Amino acid sequence: MPMKSRILFTALLALCAVLFTPMQGQAQQQTGVPPTVKGIDVQFAGPAQISKEKVLANMRTRVGRPYNEAVVEEDIRNLYNTGNVSNVRIFGEPVADGVKVIVVIQAKASITEVILNGVEQVKANRIRKEITAKPGDALNEAALEQDRQKILAYYATKGFGDVDVKYTTDVNEKTSSARVTFTITEGAKTIVRSVMFEGNSAIKTGDLKKAIKTGPKTIMSPMSFFNKQSKLSNDQVEADVAALRDLYQSRGYMDAQIGAPRLDRTGSGKVDVVFSVKEGQQYRVGKVTISGAQVFTLDELTKKAKVKTGEVYSPQAMRADVKTIQDLYGSRGYIDFNAGAQTSPSGGNTMDVSFNIDEGVQSYVEHINITGNTRTKDKVIRREIAVAPGEVYNTVRVDASKARLLNLNYFSKVEAYPAETIIPGRKDLNLQVEEKRTGSFNFGAGFSSIDSLLGFVEITQGNFDALGWPRFTGAGQKFRIRAQYGTRRQDFIISLTEPYFMDREISVGAELFYRQASFVSSVYDERRYGMALNARKRLGTFTAGHVGYRLENIGIQNVDESASLTIKNEQGDRLKSEINTGVTYDTRDSVFLTRKGEKLTLEAYVAGGFLGGDTDIYGWDLEGAKYFSLPWDGILIFNGQVANVTTWSGGDRVPIFDRLYLGGSNNLRGFKFRDVGPKDEDGEPIGGSSLWRATVEYTFPIADKIRGAVFYDVGSVSADAYSFSGSVNSDVGIGVRLDLPIGPIRIDYGIPISSDEFNDSSGKFNFGIKYDF
Repeated sequence: MPMKSRILFTALLALCAVLFTPMQGQAQQQTGVPPTVKGIDVQFAGPAQISKEKVLANMRTRVGRPYNEAVVEEDIRNLYNTGNVSNVRIFGEPVADGVKVIVVIQAKASITEVILNGVEQVKANRIRKEITAKPGDALNEAALEQDRQKILAYYATKGFGDVDVKYTTDVNEKTSSARVTFTITEGAKTIVRSVMFEGNSAIKTGDLKKAIKTGPKTIMSPMSFFNKQSKLSNDQVEADVAALRDLYQSRGYMDAQIGAPRLDRTGSGKVDVVFSVKEGQQYRVGKVTISGAQVFTLDELTKKAKVKTGEVYSPQAMRADVKTIQDLYGSRGYIDFNAGAQTSPSGGNTMDVSFNIDEGVQSYVEHINITGNTRTKDKVIRREIAVAPGEVYNTVRVDASKARLLNLNYFSKVEAYPAETIIPGRKDLNLQVEEKRTGSFNFGAGFSSIDSLLGFVEITQGNFDALGWPRFTGAGQKFRIRAQYGTRRQDFIISLTEPYFMDREISVGAELFYRQASFVSSVYDERRYGMALNARKRLGTFTAGHVGYRLENIGIQNVDESASLTIKNEQGDRLKSEINTGVTYDTRDSVFLTRKGEKLTLEAYVAGGFLGGDTDIYGWDLEGAKYFSLPWDGILIFNGQVANVTTWSGGDRVPIFDRLYLGGSNNLRGFKFRDVGPKDEDGEPIGGSSLWRATVEYTFPIADKIRGAVFYDVGSVSADAYSFSGSVNSDVGIGVRLDLPIGPIRIDYGIPISSDEFNDSSGKFNFGIKYDF
């Protein structure tokens, strides 16, 4: 604060203290009750940079209410929190039948100009987008420092490793205005040509390179220009030094020293980064002791231990063992448990490790208290909590409950902590949540090799309440309305899902839909409308089952005059009444980018017969995928499918819209959409009654959020049911996987290597918003 302003404000405060404070205390002593606020006078020390209305809006003290010191203290905090006030004091002055409140404010200087000096090699407007300081804002030193860091970070992404940024403020005390100047010394733009290591022998250079992010551009693909690792960043280099140190310590080299890297400049803005390593000796674990344990035996505590006599000593392993012991005690309700580990050299290259345990006492859950949920109903939260009153206070289950609540995507923060009660051995579980927006309105446009140009608008609410007028939020239901309109398809969908039907862990949903598609064939359009009901229940840790009913009207329309008689016979509407069921086994580590695990799905359905309608068919579909995580973040995928559909109950044929097809971005990528399988005399796909297919795909990282892929697809579609000996078609290809803000993008180019007489051998591009195969 400028000296003159500080003196002025201090003098004003002193005067107020002399005149008002004793009088206020006198009035309260005489009446014995809080006086009523009769008026509020806002005074400014210096220029009034903020309005009196804004000051009053941030105060709870009001005319007509009792004067309350606690409320006054809250008002002071609220005024400081506006960011516009540098000093504030509130006094009470006794008046007839009450008190007059005096608010003395010294406002922060207002920014009138933000100047950038030294910006030459990047665009100044781009720098201004990084900073938050704008003319008209209150001067805030903390915010200016954040802006300085943002400028440094932006330059680092552009390869300026030696950039320096400083800021100064020029304050006019008379007008309480300020001019902010950022002075930037850009230095030279630096590109990493190579990374080298000196002094390493115990750990291979390749392993050291994998531990750091600084490095030259990859040459694995023409997409390498996306790779930002080639630009030198001082912050990244410091992080790399820490990563190398952690790597050495994890392998027992506790005395390893990683010096600041040497930068050997080669000209043309390029540099060789050289990390110097002093490895020291490798330590192994000597004697391991555990003291203070009564509840568990030594064997129980060391069953999953990573720190064992004779093994390489690792601080990471020691911390992991402490966490394992904590979880073991926590699962039995010992929430006051405390554990630590100490090390001591025992001669030579060995390190003795001692675990010290303070068990505490076992605790049970008394009550579960939930706060912070203003919209979400308590029962929506409680059904995700894996412990109940009267049960052991299991900290592992409490942590799992926090994760489940966060996975609902209703809350930005979930805190869980125990609270003492008057009953020994009983603790309350307090859950504090912070809600976030759960509804969204989205619109946009896209393009894929199947749908062509497509626009959409969608409204979703992930925490819907169908009976919660007028806000319709808080019951944990999923509501969705989506309309898509494109050159080759139109979709309109409205759906509602109750994840806990009748307060049981059974998900029940309903959907109304209308779909019009011309991409399914070049000689006819397909239109569907109807409704669907479904129920889903988890059957085990990795297994879930579902059952559903679907009623829809399906029409083959706009049949081309030149179409074959086979297709013309399909023209018209059919009513389809179907029951479907299935079971899924899924152990994938991620549903987005799976690196390991498997997924197996068996679906079965029956339509017509006792269900009514015009379509009498039944079928089944078995699909499985296995994922392997390979070195260098490679992922190997095996995917296969077998399916069959046929008639029953006197059905004359399987309609063309229920037949099986291959070809396109979801299976055989070297062929046109639906182009693999039986065709009519004109070569138009008419589908079959049985199919099999298989895919082998390998994906590998190219750059951040970009992966490359190579694949092989093979499959066959037969006209007859339970016949898997049709013409075999196969392809090979390459692809790119992009993780973009609009969604995951997959681009593939497949080339047929075996096909029937109706398919050409030229390659096909397939692209769409889908990442996992």
